[in-house]
Amino acid sequence: MTKPLGPELKQYLLITGNYWAFTLTDGALRMLVVLHFYSLGYTGIAIAMLFLFYEIFGVITNLVGGWLGARIGLNNTMNIGLLLQILALGMLLLPAQYLVVPWVMAAQALSGIAKDLNKMSAKSSIKLLVADNAQHTLFKWVAVLTGSKNALKGVGFFIGGLLLSLYGFNTAVLLMLLMLSLVWLLSVSQLKADLGKSKTKPKFTELLSKSRAINLLSAARMLLFGARDVWFVIALPLTLASQFGWSHWAVGSFLALWVIGYGAVQSVTPALTKSPPGGHSLLRWAILLSVIPALIALALWLQWHSEAALIGGLLLFGAVFAVNSSLHSYMIIRYAKSDGVSLDVGFYYMANAMGRLLGTVLSGWLYQAYGLTACLWVSSALLAATVLVSARLSKHQA
Repeated sequence: MTKPLGPELKQYLLITGNYWAFTLTDGALRMLVVLHFYSLGYTGIAIAMLFLFYEIFGVITNLVGGWLGARIGLNNTMNIGLLLQILALGMLLLPAQYLVVPWVMAAQALSGIAKDLNKMSAKSSIKLLVADNAQHTLFKWVAVLTGSKNALKGVGFFIGGLLLSLYGFNTAVLLMLLMLSLVWLLSVSQLKADLGKSKTKPKFTELLSKSRAINLLSAARMLLFGARDVWFVIALPLTLASQFGWSHWAVGSFLALWVIGYGAVQSVTPALTKSPPGGHSLLRWAILLSVIPALIALALWLQWHSEAALIGGLLLFGAVFAVNSSLHSYMIIRYAKSDGVSLDVGFYYMANAMGRLLGTVLSGWLYQAYGLTACLWVSSALLAATVLVSARLSKHQA
């Protein structure tokens, strides 16, 4: 007979499934918005502005959400996140003439709050489901959650492009709303109550981390994700569509496959690194990553097989970035305190959201003013700063 699943594993699977479903709609919605509004004639900076509140509220949500999760429980913050995403999708069901920029920005703000409540809750919960002396298990569980999430975000990109091509914007949004509503009902009824609630009620003044290790790790995370999004979010898809003549379907499919591969590498990072990482691992992988955008930019500047260099460089960047991200995701769970874990995790992902915000705004502005090559040079500069911060972290003993 098959051995029944333990309660911790059941909760892990429920949290992971919840996170997966949310991620599918989040990835699909981003691709829908980018491609739909590009087809309506919006410029790169205008499309970037649609995501401005998404990223700004992500910063606020991670900071406040960590405090909220410690007070009311991570089950509640996760379910609130799902509900807010359903409401955000509902806001986009209006006829096209009413989908003006301020309204779409407001919907994206709600979606940003939802995404980061959901992610903070999922990542924090794992700390509570694994014993402190089982670091290998923690590393594997974090890698699987993070990697599978990003692989499904890639599937979401693919679904977004497919649904837009087959059914149009409104029907695609409606289908996602209905699916997520079913997931929300399941989560409300099955997720363990009071998961992650702190034994003491943390004060609002305790939002900022007092740990040097977490502060350094958060700074490195902000720079890392700024370096990715400064060319990946706006500049890359618009370059593929405008300069190389790719169709919406081709852009969506390629980016989907890239993110799926990126997530797959994240999932197998424990096998690549063999043991739970420390600061020295972060430094080595950050150095390797920092060189890649500069090499791509150099190839584009020299016009040396531009399209092949961009695609090949993107694949290499994705693989190395995936390892960096997976190492970071484990390190924050390792450093975070068990009691009120969401406070530390929320602070860390606040820095992550700040990096995305920086990268998104710079991506739209730099692409419109100077093109993709400039975005890549800035990416390399941000990664050089990541190396400097990681060097300081490598001297810290957890």
